[in-house]
Amino acid sequence: MLYDIIIIGGGPAGAAAAVYSARKKLKTLLITDSFGGQSVVSADIQNWIGEPHISGLDLAQKLEEHVRFFGDAVEIKMPERVVEIKSIKCGEDRICDFEVKTDPPAGRAGQGNVYESKALILAQGARRKKLGVPGEEKFNGKGVVYCSTCDAPLFSDKKVAVVGGGNAGLEAVVDLFPYASEIYLFSRGDALKGDPVEQEKIKNNPKLKEIIFNTEISEILGDSFVSGIKYKNSKIGEEKVLPVEGIFVEVGSEPNSEIVKDLVDLDKWGQIKIDSRHGSTSHLGIFAAGDITDDPYKQNNISVGDAVKAALAAYNYLLKREKQPPAAG
Repeated sequence: MLYDIIIIGGGPAGAAAAVYSARKKLKTLLITDSFGGQSVVSADIQNWIGEPHISGLDLAQKLEEHVRFFGDAVEIKMPERVVEIKSIKCGEDRICDFEVKTDPPAGRAGQGNVYESKALILAQGARRKKLGVPGEEKFNGKGVVYCSTCDAPLFSDKKVAVVGGGNAGLEAVVDLFPYASEIYLFSRGDALKGDPVEQEKIKNNPKLKEIIFNTEISEILGDSFVSGIKYKNSKIGEEKVLPVEGIFVEVGSEPNSEIVKDLVDLDKWGQIKIDSRHGSTSHLGIFAAGDITDDPYKQNNISVGDAVKAALAAYNYLLKREKQPPAAG
């Protein structure tokens, strides 16, 4: 079967693209590990427009329900993981079809599949970035964690470090307040980067013992479990060790773009370069939206808006490909 459009990803961008593709009556396939994207681990999202408070799990459920509302108009393959994308049947006009190969996610039984489409929307999002220091992999799951919502309760009455001065780091501190006995927050810069609203939440709580600025993490220490974090002051070069039993890594994300690095243009951070007016990429027929792109603002609401533009642009591209007049949004 040749689909009109294949959407890869089940976060806010992928779900929004699927809703608009269904409304345009395109033969649509959505492929994803799961719905929700990175926000699925958030306990309390307060900036999703129309919902003053919503958990990441509830948001994921609502995204899935909205896509499934359109029934057979959107075929969903879940859980499947895309492992290869290539352009096929390309003509002299640079118009191609696309082949998408999948495998089951790690740890899941099953067999991979191959799908073909006339257009693609890439919305695979991003993943948590790692520190890349000695000891991080060794103690992954043994004191080093990347999800405060998931793992904060495991550190009751323990002394912990949070690495990252952005919103994710500040949210991790808040998640830890009911559990940890002492919290130390590490920031690479000389000021916190998180929103003032998030900074206000951590002020004056006695469990936050210190915010340590201008730091570079050198090594994670321990035996069978984390026992400390070694860090250096980036201004004076002084190195210290702080004894801790847990380390929450919240230093941003990196795009899930490896499988398209030879297909579309990426920037130096591996983000897909797009035309922000309509989400088009360097390859005709491929559009992208959300955290996988070079849009500077990594926000759920922006991902949704960009995905709507990408879906509408893909629709008009398909009309042009079939020699039909373009449609208004």
